[in-house]
Amino acid sequence: MTAGTHHTREGQTFEHRGSRLLAYVNFVRLPHTLFALPFALVGVVLASYRASVTWHALAWVVVAFTCARFAAMGFNRIVDRDIDARNPRTQRRELPSGALRLTEAVVAVSIASALFVYAAWQLNALCGKLSPLALGWVLFYSYTKRFTRWCHFVLGIGMSIAPVGGYLALTGRWSDPWWMLVVLALAVATWGGGFDVLYALQDIDFDTSERLHSLPVAFGGRRALDIARGLHLATVVCLAAVGAAMFANGSGGSFYALGVAAAAGLLVYEHSLVKPNDYSRLNAAFFTMNGVISIVFFACVLVERLTSSATLTIARTLGG
Repeated sequence: MTAGTHHTREGQTFEHRGSRLLAYVNFVRLPHTLFALPFALVGVVLASYRASVTWHALAWVVVAFTCARFAAMGFNRIVDRDIDARNPRTQRRELPSGALRLTEAVVAVSIASALFVYAAWQLNALCGKLSPLALGWVLFYSYTKRFTRWCHFVLGIGMSIAPVGGYLALTGRWSDPWWMLVVLALAVATWGGGFDVLYALQDIDFDTSERLHSLPVAFGGRRALDIARGLHLATVVCLAAVGAAMFANGSGGSFYALGVAAAAGLLVYEHSLVKPNDYSRLNAAFFTMNGVISIVFFACVLVERLTSSATLTIARTLGG
């Protein structure tokens, strides 16, 4: 990194110029909610084949997800504030720069955590009982790079809670077949873990000097890229397996298959942006393409569901 890198604002943040609202938005990278929220909604859509969707449930799913993500990201910023202050790439974050006080951050994260648990209980008893476990896991991630190179997988598992939670929010019970939700969780875990490996490529030198752990530090950039590619290949395979479970009777599935193909194509493009020893386009790969992947896949899953409902309505009408 060149001297003065810390004067450059991080991607997908806003120049808040004293605005408290924008300071909080930047604090938790609120636009990043775009990455995983569609996968939570994928869980909701898949659950709709087994249970009815209500606006009440949908609203509380969005609230629960947003609060959990706010708490997880905010807690990470609190735990890493001293590290961020030493990293030229992150020195302008809200806590190191003084844009937010530590007390403000702790209060905000505490409120978000409480609201997440409350929202989970508004959905059903199963979600409520599991909410402390889910919250504990996503907060635990913030410490993992201090002691394990496998921290990316902890993050991926945390992200995989979103589609499982979306499914359980509607059904209140596990999927049938039982392995469908497991494979869906694996799809999101490998997707999230893979792009976290890509993200960590930016900080190989800094993490090495600070004795922080990551796969790029442990294996080098080239091998880390290969690992990320392998993880994203597993993502595509798992998404296809979910489709096989959902449409095993052969009725429908075309738009879902299109979504899997689109996700695969976008992942290939994402990896084409990042080369060994050239991470200059990493922000475009991480911030833009992952958002596009999740949105496109969710859109295909939703269209699949809407067309299947329309087909069923027409069949019932003709049969009547």
